[in-house]
Amino acid sequence: MSLSGTKAGHSWFPRVVIVGLFGLAFATFASPAQNSQSSSQTPQTQAPPEAGGPSGDIGPMAVPKKKPEDEKPVERAPKVKNPEEIGTFSLKVDVPLVNLPINVVTNNGQFIPGLRQENFKVLEDGVPQKIDTFAQQNDKPLTAVMLIEFASNSYAFMYDALNAAYSFTGQLKKEDWIAVESYDMQTHLLVDFTQDKNQVMGALGQLRIPGFSETNLFDALYDTIDRLEGVEGQKYIVLICNGIDTFSKLNYDKVLKKLQGSKNITIFCIGTGQALRLYLEGHGYMGPLANLDFLQADNQLRTFAKMTGGRAYFPRFQAEFPEDFADIAADIRNQYVISYRPSNTKQDGSWRKVKVELVDPQNGQPLIVQDQHRKKLKYEVIARDGYKAKNTVE
Repeated sequence: MSLSGTKAGHSWFPRVVIVGLFGLAFATFASPAQNSQSSSQTPQTQAPPEAGGPSGDIGPMAVPKKKPEDEKPVERAPKVKNPEEIGTFSLKVDVPLVNLPINVVTNNGQFIPGLRQENFKVLEDGVPQKIDTFAQQNDKPLTAVMLIEFASNSYAFMYDALNAAYSFTGQLKKEDWIAVESYDMQTHLLVDFTQDKNQVMGALGQLRIPGFSETNLFDALYDTIDRLEGVEGQKYIVLICNGIDTFSKLNYDKVLKKLQGSKNITIFCIGTGQALRLYLEGHGYMGPLANLDFLQADNQLRTFAKMTGGRAYFPRFQAEFPEDFADIAADIRNQYVISYRPSNTKQDGSWRKVKVELVDPQNGQPLIVQDQHRKKLKYEVIARDGYKAKNTVE
């Protein structure tokens, strides 16, 4: 201790006595509050009813409420009605347009021109829809991907695939955009979109020595659709394969869901190996299980085409390939395009079934088409089977 502290020691005793007496008196008055605080095991979390105000970090900050005579009435904003000249506004949901490329062809594949908007009736889940726009497109250029199965499985399948690819290339025009892909166990991009037919022929020239024997159709088709979704406008996939999938990571259901969610993509399918299958089946070389696999493969190709508004072909002879691709080119270049806003405005991501019919506007009955000799013609309306509605979260 310092010297100054020693001198101060003679006068601190009376101060201690006074402070002690004052502390004893304070403890006497404060003891009820301390006892009540010690009797509570948990801290107080709410202010009493007569208190108001926010809560702090260490508990409620009790602020006395104002007396009723001190409170002022809250002034509420008066309700204002819209002027009569403005009218009443309502919130509308923006329903996207549904575009439908439609082909109307006879039994022999000929396009039927000259139809008008009133000849078409569009049903969505059985409910008639109002057509917004209508147009007939003639000789339009195409944007397509040629997806070819090329695997080490059978020479007959590979020969048909190459024959079909060259037949399709022969139908191309200089305004067309074409990409070429092949697949076995993996998908191979041989040439990206080009208008140069020589590049397309060069890409097909690479298909000479097959690699893997697996044919992962589902993976290849899913990947191609995924790439085409970033391309604007109407797109087409010309799928040339036997329809068998052996080793895909994706299953059939996932590919169908991908097709349901796709927009502006139409698939045309060419089934290969039909001549070989007929030969093996006719001579008893194909068992029932193998035959069932091929029948299931054909059904898958038909489903891919029907869901997207295309067609499936199964040529049995070499001469049929040019004819089938001539039909495909005619279907793509000559179409009716209809757009409408669905009456069902729910954006729930559900699958909507679409059906297009031809009707006589005078009586509403099915339209009768006749040739130059006034003979009734059987025709087929080819359109997308449905679409997936937009989801609110998208």
